[in-house]
Amino acid sequence: MALRMLTITGSSLKPVFPSILGNVWKMFHGPQISWRHLYTNILRSVVTPSAKYGGRHTVAMIPGDGVGPELMLHVQTVFRHACVPVDFEVVQVTSMSSEEEVHNAIKAVRRNRICLKGNIEMDHNLPLDHQCRNNMLRATLDLYANIIHFKNLPSIETRHKNVDIIVVRENTEGEYSNLEHEGVKGVVESLKIITRAKSLRIAEHAFKLAQKLRRQKVTVVHKANIMKLGDGLFLQCCQEVAVRYPKLSLENMVVDTATMQLVSHPQKFDVMLMPNLYGNIINNICTGLVGGAGVVPGANYGSICAVFETASRQSGKNVANRNLANPTAMLLTSCNMLDYLKLHKHASCIRNAILRSIKDKAIHTPDMGGKGSTLDIIHSIIKKIPHIG
Repeated sequence: MALRMLTITGSSLKPVFPSILGNVWKMFHGPQISWRHLYTNILRSVVTPSAKYGGRHTVAMIPGDGVGPELMLHVQTVFRHACVPVDFEVVQVTSMSSEEEVHNAIKAVRRNRICLKGNIEMDHNLPLDHQCRNNMLRATLDLYANIIHFKNLPSIETRHKNVDIIVVRENTEGEYSNLEHEGVKGVVESLKIITRAKSLRIAEHAFKLAQKLRRQKVTVVHKANIMKLGDGLFLQCCQEVAVRYPKLSLENMVVDTATMQLVSHPQKFDVMLMPNLYGNIINNICTGLVGGAGVVPGANYGSICAVFETASRQSGKNVANRNLANPTAMLLTSCNMLDYLKLHKHASCIRNAILRSIKDKAIHTPDMGGKGSTLDIIHSIIKKIPHIG
């Protein structure tokens, strides 16, 4: 019964991951595979938000904290120059927003079924009953699949070359279940929730994605040698799903070994699948491997909604309002969103302009080792965007 439900709820998302990641991959390193031809028939059945108001799409936008608000303004500027048929419904949610404001944002995302989001800070000094606003959004919208493609950008210098890893992270349970209590003074219990239904669901998506992108291997990251029941269940579910994908090899690796292998030989990995907390750690390691928080896009998918945000969930408050934030990651994230909306021409136009612009090291922001500014990059991108009618 659980597998039948997964098949039904996941049907609308089957083509989304490969279509988006395929387009990004092609832009980075040339048309080695005809992605457009491969997925033409699949894309016809993609369920995306209905176009409104004369063929225009309405997208919820949550600027968040730190550099989020200024980066969202730059996204809107670039979209205007590229004549993108998207209108944004801006909803303000910050770390100090009330639960009512968060629920209003959730309503906006549900109404539009798609969102572009900045990160919302979480201060651990806030009262215990103050729930992380990011987690509230992901849990309430059931954004169970966090999918990030980590690949070297040709113009960004990194220690490791030929990194090409897709990380699939379960996004709604595990250590992020917000279930903690202090039963005895000085003794705190935190509950880690792993369920069979959600483990099967994320495993199914990971293997489908790997198969459609013609990947060879899925590595399940866990700590089942210590957490035999919780992580053991997750690993067992992944093994059950793997049986239905005989062309894909299954590898399982404890999280401490995986982190060591990532920083020494990241080329060994293909698709990585893991529970929530390990996904946070692995994502940040991989972000560092390919150039840092300023260059990697990301996305979260549910059965109904999709929320696009950068891979690194950092607000960047140390560079906020200083014209130093790298807009590359947020702009590439917005391109992935356009691919999701099937606005491929606009996505390719902006993505090409971004990749051509960052070849110029004179405009690189400090995080890329340069002395350029946010506006330097934005102005360069705008100059390289051809008119799209």
